[in-house]
Amino acid sequence: MIAVVSLGGSIAVPDAPDTAFLENFVSMAGEWLSENSARKLILVVGGGGPARTYQRAYKTAAGESYDAIEADWLGIMATRLNAQLLRALFRGYCLQDVVYDPTKVTDFSGRVMVAAGWKPGFSTDNDAVLLAERFAAKTVLNISNIEKVYTADPRTNPDARPIDEISWKDFRAMVGDDWAPGKNTPFDPVASQRAESANITVFCIGKDIDNIKRALGGKNFTGTKIF
Repeated sequence: MIAVVSLGGSIAVPDAPDTAFLENFVSMAGEWLSENSARKLILVVGGGGPARTYQRAYKTAAGESYDAIEADWLGIMATRLNAQLLRALFRGYCLQDVVYDPTKVTDFSGRVMVAAGWKPGFSTDNDAVLLAERFAAKTVLNISNIEKVYTADPRTNPDARPIDEISWKDFRAMVGDDWAPGKNTPFDPVASQRAESANITVFCIGKDIDNIKRALGGKNFTGTKIF
């Protein structure tokens, strides 16, 4: 059994690495793996605070010469540093280098695979979907700073309501189809298109460790199902 997790960079590295969360996450994942020797974990991490910091700096300094592809590469490099940290934390479980190109990985030699950003045009959510396809996983667990998907941004709209389940058609109508570096949506629009076409279900949940463990274990958890 392979579980695919898209771990938001804003959770793992909001500004600097969140060592308390990372320690608890690694401990929880180790317990989950130890419960069944057939379990494996694919972990794809985003760029978080470092990505936003470098992208903002580039946009300010570049002015009219700003290029979205260059901004995307800055974000990708941040994901790779974050992924290297996670690989080090999962040493002993992760026996291969950080995966950069999800379309070329052919083996899964350890219990944990750690992946980072690939190329401009989408976020690490899309890499998670590609790896789910490659290893025949039918679900992706998307961990972010929101516990559920809402009908609107609850920080600015008091009428926003949490959603328990939503179809890909309706979700994509909410988030659109286009990607821009640093775009903040519950799940990447490009990844959403691919997940829909591959018939992959995504569960969006928050950072609560106990809730994540329930989701990994197939138990009832708090979150939003996109299918």
